[in-house]
Amino acid sequence: MRAFLVVWLGQIISVLASSMSHFGLTIWMYQQTESATAMGLMQVFFITPFLLLSPIAGVMVDRYNRKLMMMVSDLAAIIATGSIFILFALGRLEFWHLYVSAILNGIGNTFQWPAYSAAISTMVPKEQYGRANGLMSLMEAGPGVLAPLLAGALLPLIGLTGILSIDVLTFLVAIGALLIVHVPQPIRTAEGTAGGGGIWREASYGFRYIFARPSLLGLQLIFFFGNLFSGIAYTVQAPMILARTASNSVIFGMVQSAEAIGGVVGGVMMSAWGGFRRRVFGVILGWALSSITLGLMGVARELPFWLPVAFVTSLFVPLVNTSNQAIWQAKVAPDVQGRVFSARRLIAWFTNPISPIIAGTLADFALEPAMKGSGALPSLFGWLVGPGPGAGMGLLMVICGLGGLAVALISAFVPAIRHAETLLPDHGQATPTAGH
Repeated sequence: MRAFLVVWLGQIISVLASSMSHFGLTIWMYQQTESATAMGLMQVFFITPFLLLSPIAGVMVDRYNRKLMMMVSDLAAIIATGSIFILFALGRLEFWHLYVSAILNGIGNTFQWPAYSAAISTMVPKEQYGRANGLMSLMEAGPGVLAPLLAGALLPLIGLTGILSIDVLTFLVAIGALLIVHVPQPIRTAEGTAGGGGIWREASYGFRYIFARPSLLGLQLIFFFGNLFSGIAYTVQAPMILARTASNSVIFGMVQSAEAIGGVVGGVMMSAWGGFRRRVFGVILGWALSSITLGLMGVARELPFWLPVAFVTSLFVPLVNTSNQAIWQAKVAPDVQGRVFSARRLIAWFTNPISPIIAGTLADFALEPAMKGSGALPSLFGWLVGPGPGAGMGLLMVICGLGGLAVALISAFVPAIRHAETLLPDHGQATPTAGH
């Protein structure tokens, strides 16, 4: 795993700096707008390019050099972050500029995830998939532990301009790490040959592959519906905390750090453990537990409660993601993983552009005003989420937590999902006989 670890180290340094920038820009955005809708639109502008370009990106990942495809994300991020840096330094930055930046980052991420996921299949032995994916989860969560603390300490010293400049420089570190390692190209398989053809035929191959396999489709429907609820909840989490604390950046940063620490601990555990032998169990159990604690975030009203709940919520996320990822990497032939994984994430993320819009609309125009009044909602749920600013958004998080729990419980009773690992052969193996 040496080559994989070199790439991973370059990326984790870059992600740390990007997390610092995101922390500073989130506070800046809220101060400019004080709107959950405006903040939620950031996610819309990030995810929409992904949904539109994902099938084409999957084709390019399978057709061309995967190392080059892995660099596309860093190059797009350099352009996006560099532009924000220049505008802020000149005093010309406006909140809508962050939407343009989100679009560029979304385009880059379209190539990054399928390229990295598919590269793991050729860089790492199959028995190490769980640990490698645990390290990838650690990369996603780990920088969030230090980023709020570092950003809070550095902002008074070098300002947002300095933090953005560090972010740009670390993208060069990530690209340099990729340049010095070898990323093997996959061996051509029968599945890859069958999926060949024109670009549009290849772009649709990933969807045809998934829809022809009920177990894979079932797994993605868990993420489709689960992400709908969690996307709404996470959209209002930041403005809810800021509203309940009078925009206290210290408390907001501590909650973010607690979430990140939970993700780090979960990632370390998965890196060392590798997950349940039946990985489907990890997917379902992880979704259920993280949904319960996500709902409890809406009930919490003060820092001592937010911290442990945020920690536990993120603790289970690596269990879900690494378990699911290992299933797909074992079952899908490496030379079609770019297309299949792009289609897979498009299905899982299809609700992401509408989740922030739903969340912002319900929070700003329905639940927040209603919970400030004396009508039915405060009478029914005031004891649960409390009064005052942020109560409506807290109620929305509770509802979303219950919705995510329902998704996990229903999936546990679907045979195609519950027995996915026995119904689907590993790539390179014969299809199981009927009845297995």
